[in-house]
Amino acid sequence: MTVTAAPLRPTGRQEEDEDDGRTAELRAAVDQELLDLLGWSDEVGMLFFPYDHDLLGMPKCRVRGCSQASVARQLCEGCRLRWRQAGRPDVDEYVKHAHPGTRRTGVADCSVRGCPRPFRSWRNPICSTHFGQLTRLQVTLEEFLERDDVVPLQAFGHCEVLACHRKRDGKSPYCHGHRVRWSWALKRRLSTHDEARWRRTAAPVSANSEVSLRGLADRVVAEILYGVHARTREGLHTTQPVLRTLTNRLRELELPSLAAVDLEQVSRGERGFCSSLVTHVGRFGLTPEGERVKDVWNGAVFGHAGNLRFTAIHQPWLRNAAKEWAFFSLPQRRGKAIATCQEVVSAFALLSESLQLQREDCGNDIRAVGRRDITAFANRLRYLCQTGVISARRTVVISRYVRSNLARMRSLGLTRPGEPLHGLPDDFALLVEDIPDDPEDSEAGKDLPPEVMRQICEHLPSLAGTKRNGNENLVATELLIDTGRRPTEICQLRWDCLQQDTTGQNVLIYDNYKSGRKGRRLPISQATAGVITRQQGLIRTDFPRTPTAELMLLPTRVGNPHGRKPIGAGWLSGRHREWIQSLPEFLVPTRVEINGQQITEMLPFDKSKIFPYAYRHTYCQRHADQGIQPDVLQGLMDHRQLDTTQRYYRVSEQRKREAVDRVSAMQFDRQGNRIWRQAKELLDDEYARRAVGEVQAPYGVCVEPSNVAAGGHACPVRFRCVGCDHFRTDASYLPDLEAYLADLLRNRERLAAFSSADNWAKAEAAPSDEEITRVRRLVRRVREDLDSLTDEDRTQIKEATTVLRRSRRQAVALGMPRVGPPIPDFHPGRTA
Repeated sequence: MTVTAAPLRPTGRQEEDEDDGRTAELRAAVDQELLDLLGWSDEVGMLFFPYDHDLLGMPKCRVRGCSQASVARQLCEGCRLRWRQAGRPDVDEYVKHAHPGTRRTGVADCSVRGCPRPFRSWRNPICSTHFGQLTRLQVTLEEFLERDDVVPLQAFGHCEVLACHRKRDGKSPYCHGHRVRWSWALKRRLSTHDEARWRRTAAPVSANSEVSLRGLADRVVAEILYGVHARTREGLHTTQPVLRTLTNRLRELELPSLAAVDLEQVSRGERGFCSSLVTHVGRFGLTPEGERVKDVWNGAVFGHAGNLRFTAIHQPWLRNAAKEWAFFSLPQRRGKAIATCQEVVSAFALLSESLQLQREDCGNDIRAVGRRDITAFANRLRYLCQTGVISARRTVVISRYVRSNLARMRSLGLTRPGEPLHGLPDDFALLVEDIPDDPEDSEAGKDLPPEVMRQICEHLPSLAGTKRNGNENLVATELLIDTGRRPTEICQLRWDCLQQDTTGQNVLIYDNYKSGRKGRRLPISQATAGVITRQQGLIRTDFPRTPTAELMLLPTRVGNPHGRKPIGAGWLSGRHREWIQSLPEFLVPTRVEINGQQITEMLPFDKSKIFPYAYRHTYCQRHADQGIQPDVLQGLMDHRQLDTTQRYYRVSEQRKREAVDRVSAMQFDRQGNRIWRQAKELLDDEYARRAVGEVQAPYGVCVEPSNVAAGGHACPVRFRCVGCDHFRTDASYLPDLEAYLADLLRNRERLAAFSSADNWAKAEAAPSDEEITRVRRLVRRVREDLDSLTDEDRTQIKEATTVLRRSRRQAVALGMPRVGPPIPDFHPGRTA
């Protein structure tokens, strides 16, 4: 028994389908092996999806003898219906005893040798005319086929529906299936005048794994074939039900290209697939050289995700300069390169907007712009900040972007003749003075309180139940908490990321993508190693045929049959946010004032502050609180600069208080007399007074009430603090006092050797002997007190001094206690 498909017929839209070369290029780019696998031929226009292919197939129904593809619970539609009717028993038990349905789909030629007419059914596999003869003769089918008087008949031709590949079974212009459908259409008041369009747009009678591309414009056919080819190459799964539904809808719309599809006209289940096809087809043939002249760049051409848009820059010279800058900058970027470049382009868009609003020529004359336009731009940024359009921090970032990248454009040679910035005046540039003061650093303080971390870890098991990649989301979050790595670094972990060092301790191997450093090594605990080991076992079971060197530790479960694609950091962040919002409120102890009294209440913690990157800050703060030395913590965070690490944490109140306890015992007045009692005698109200009853002064603090109230701006003897009774200093200011004394002595000697000034002028400018004596006395007194301490006390004072000095500069650093308590464990019930 054979099936003969009808040859492809013209669509009736050949004028619209005139080949502009694009169709042929798309068609030639499709892998011939893929077309052979799908049974494609240009003459028939049908795709036949294989059952056993990882990316193109759908597994067969588990019921023995059933030839249909499974759709849910590994059962086909018919068997799933019978399974529900049986009371929804266990599927594994059901398939052992179930029988397939007797109804089969598809069509074949008549069983009579040489007869081209379609058979009646799988039960009666002969055409209607031969079936009538069989009925009259009253013989078996086998006997009928062996008779000499049973001869093949002339075919009726093929169905007139363009999408249909079946043959007519009678004088009707349609096959059996479409003859029934046309009769239904007439009953629904469809006029016979609509029959021509109905023939063009009617869906084919589908069977099993068939997908018909007949009746579609040649351009659409080529785009679908190329789209399936590109998706398969990227490891994305394509199933025949989704493609079949989409092609049927495209046939109804009669569109000349996928680019003309409005996704609102496509059912929700096919929108994502249609968008994917459009995206892949849109990328075909693109090159970096071709993209650089456009106003919207496809980031995939440059190896990055997303689009880069220059449409908001109005002046042609500035837009072309931004394009040239981006073209040179993209290869040097890592991570979210398109997003980073778009921020810079958006900064130049604000400059463009300022030029357009404030110049009569709208900024189009490059030779006419200058310093006044830069000043106007800076004023506009401040206006946007004050009106709430942009934040103060954003104002600083935009100014820095424009300043640095205007200079970079000049260094790239864009001001040469023939380049976009040729003729740009030199004074069209932001100066350092044009950049606003950077608001207080907001990095430190993003860590999560221990109470919140404990509650998060208590609810961690529920994260495994989130939709798609639930187990991967759970493991990723655990590793974020335990290791303090960036979300991208955790998502990109390889299967073999766990190793042991020479001492047998566990080490995590990861790539620092932000800084471009590969193969970084991080010591981890046995419990964390246990999380990784369990995940390795699960992944090895799920992807047994993929070499471990190619596996990811956290593979996505979508379009990833071989386990080579990891979950994305954006996906993880979205699932983590949904999970956090689903949890009960996180209650933390908070000091509040009620009726004038300070009390502690359990108040909800702001859930918007709980995000994956906050675990990195928490990791850093957790180690800082336990006294990990700065250089060690810098290595753990994998930062090149210590200043970067210091922005991730703050000195805890407990460590500040310990530092005050140690240093306050050695506080002196201007005469060098100790004025504070032993630290162990201090009371809480004295700590409060120290916090609110003094203000910073050169080389110490001032406790004069009016000056404190004025924030240090109401002192009549400013910069002569060592001569004031309200001045206080301690051991933490000793380096400053020593430097000040050296500066005074140096200035006095320089003035004594200066012979070109009158004596009265030199005497006015020279530091007084009294001031030098006072400073020298303070330095000597502090040194004597330090020398009188034991080595252990002296070391503790030095450590406390380090804490206070760095906290004063708002560049928070670590103290260095000799012995610290163990780092808190937020997983008390977890074992390795």
